[in-house]
Amino acid sequence: MTTDTEEPTDTGEPTLTVDELAGRAGVTVRTVRFYSARGLLPPPVIGPRRVGHYSQEHLARLALIEELQRRGMTLAAIERHLTQLPPGLSAHELAIHRAVVASWAPEATEAVTREELERRAGRPLGDADVERLAAMGVVELTGASVRLDPGLLRLGVELLDVPLAQETILAARTVLLDHSRAAAHELSALLREAVGGRESVAAVKSLSAHMQPLVVQALLTSFQRSLKEELREWLKET
Repeated sequence: MTTDTEEPTDTGEPTLTVDELAGRAGVTVRTVRFYSARGLLPPPVIGPRRVGHYSQEHLARLALIEELQRRGMTLAAIERHLTQLPPGLSAHELAIHRAVVASWAPEATEAVTREELERRAGRPLGDADVERLAAMGVVELTGASVRLDPGLLRLGVELLDVPLAQETILAARTVLLDHSRAAAHELSALLREAVGGRESVAAVKSLSAHMQPLVVQALLTSFQRSLKEELREWLKET
């Protein structure tokens, strides 16, 4: 069912007007139009009465742009970054990419109450839901309050409805963390080698900042391709 202000596309997916898109993303209509003019957002679908309608992919892309800006990237750098993304990414895939980008800031967590956590999640959260979010690293339980990683919340809430046991989530998280640390160790060694005789904290940080968009895109793309290949091989064997 759609609301009075949301009309389905040919695929039945609800769409948003520019005012609704801006309100959901927490930006102004002027910002949405500015990003569209810069090519950071794809054009809307033009409906009856020449009204533009935006999808969940537009909303997810806006969230990614805002996240990249918070990480200190200029609009020109963001534009280059977005052009390197694979075409046709879904809102879910863009949310994954944003979660990876958000992980660039190591101290991004904040203390919130359970009520505030539910408000940001946009849905009621039972004890089992909060435990699953903790297993995914989205929150950390600290007594009366909860430490939240805002960049991971949207993706974590989506994964709450995936039929996986908590033990499987914990095991998957361990696998991903172990391999991520191994990759980070190798990349760190390459960065230190790249600065050569100028090896200093400032030089390594500067090079790391320039490398981050490339590294994130390479990791995300290669992981998606590898996972699809693994699933394809598994389906052949069954």
